[in-house]
Amino acid sequence: MAPPSERASVAERVEELLAAGGPLPIVTAGQPVLRRGGEPYEGQLSPALLARFVEALRATMHTAPGVGLAAPQVGIPLRIAVVEDPAPVPEDVALIRGRVPQPFRVLVNPSYEPVGDARAAFFEGCLSVPGWQAVVARHAEVRLRGEDEHGRALDEVVGGWPARIVQHETDHLDGTLYLDRAELRSLSTNEAVAALWAQPAPQAAAEALGFTLP
Repeated sequence: MAPPSERASVAERVEELLAAGGPLPIVTAGQPVLRRGGEPYEGQLSPALLARFVEALRATMHTAPGVGLAAPQVGIPLRIAVVEDPAPVPEDVALIRGRVPQPFRVLVNPSYEPVGDARAAFFEGCLSVPGWQAVVARHAEVRLRGEDEHGRALDEVVGGWPARIVQHETDHLDGTLYLDRAELRSLSTNEAVAALWAQPAPQAAAEALGFTLP
């Protein structure tokens, strides 16, 4: 399917995407929309169209599968993202990574700021950079601000893996990919991570591949 026309309004482009049905095509690294970020959402979509778009983002995220998806990842430059994490990992992994189940939610015009100086480093991947993972040191705890899809204000502190997801998806809305923040010596295929670096934390990878953890 051809990408929505750059000359069309955002609403027209969303309608064109949705008209195809099924999961939305995910834009991969190298496409300019991933580097432009998203414009603030200020009612560019009608409530009904926004609801349809959010549901399409959710279905696409589930199909991929992933734990988050930002509008620029499907070619729409709006500051909207969806997140959801059932956290299907062993208990020891969940404990070390601070990974707990997160219900589905919509982030509109989100921003974050660090809470404290602590940082946590783990392997991370991205649906727009398929097949690869790298270690990213991120703030262990952040303050999330923004709105939900109904315009209700969000202002909360999140930590652990939920904080990582918030940072990853909000970065997409700023035109930033996880590779911009990654320790590139850790860059590994998904197969290599599964075979060599499946430990809950990346200390072994740091020693073997020659990079420093925070």
